[in-house]
Amino acid sequence: MRQYVGQMGAWNLTVLAIIIASWVIYRYFAPSNWREWASAGIVQAFIISLYAEMYGFPLTVYLAVRFFGMDRGDLTTNLWSSLLGFDEAMVLAMLLGYALALVGICLIVGGWRELYRNRKKGTLATGRLYKFVRHPQYLGLFIVLFGEGVVHWPTLLSVSLLPFIMFFYIALAKREEETLERLFGKQYALYKQDVPAFVPRWDQLRDAVMIWILFRD
Repeated sequence: MRQYVGQMGAWNLTVLAIIIASWVIYRYFAPSNWREWASAGIVQAFIISLYAEMYGFPLTVYLAVRFFGMDRGDLTTNLWSSLLGFDEAMVLAMLLGYALALVGICLIVGGWRELYRNRKKGTLATGRLYKFVRHPQYLGLFIVLFGEGVVHWPTLLSVSLLPFIMFFYIALAKREEETLERLFGKQYALYKQDVPAFVPRWDQLRDAVMIWILFRD
């Protein structure tokens, strides 16, 4: 049976989305050595592949039709709605993906601001988001990419590239910590002992949420 896959082919939106997402990456992560540029390059490939399929050509759905026999006439450009068979799946995935992306962006921007303040003073960043995790910006990046490239609009390349991106940035974080240990010595060693790298402790996270709820006014 000849398959119908509705797709927008909106390449102008593809280019715009890639430019905006790339600006965010290079603005808030500012690679300065070859390791950082290599990691940013993988993220760039993730961004291009994601938005090329989201607004351009749905390669993942096409391959699913071609090689896995998804022989239905109601396929769409979104993998979730194509797999589950109803359009509302795409809407639910979009809402959840955007929610995760928003959380991740807040972590990226908030972490960058705190890091910028401390760099100007020449001090170690241990306040605000850095009280909960040592690498809030990288955690935010992982959440954004997971929300957009797995939950909202999964593609073959986005799902495949995400583990490599996480591996490279975790390795990069370890190298950054070696530098910080040389710069701040025992202060950073104690901070590293008390604060987890990427996953906040439940008790700290719970207390922070309760404080925000009680004193937000």
